[in-house]
Amino acid sequence: MPGYLEIIIFAVIVLLLFGTRLPSVMRSMGQSITEFKKGARDAEDELKSNGPRKD
Repeated sequence: MPGYLEIIIFAVIVLLLFGTRLPSVMRSMGQSITEFKKGARDAEDELKSNGPRKD
């Protein structure tokens, strides 16, 4: 398990490499999560509205 110092060093390296693109990547990730949750909610609502199947 990495310690606190290793995590901080890794975070600094990531910020140096991806610092300029990081905000746009995080924004895109947030939008993707929002869309996924919306799709999951819509699918759940559709299943609830159709009720149990009687075959």
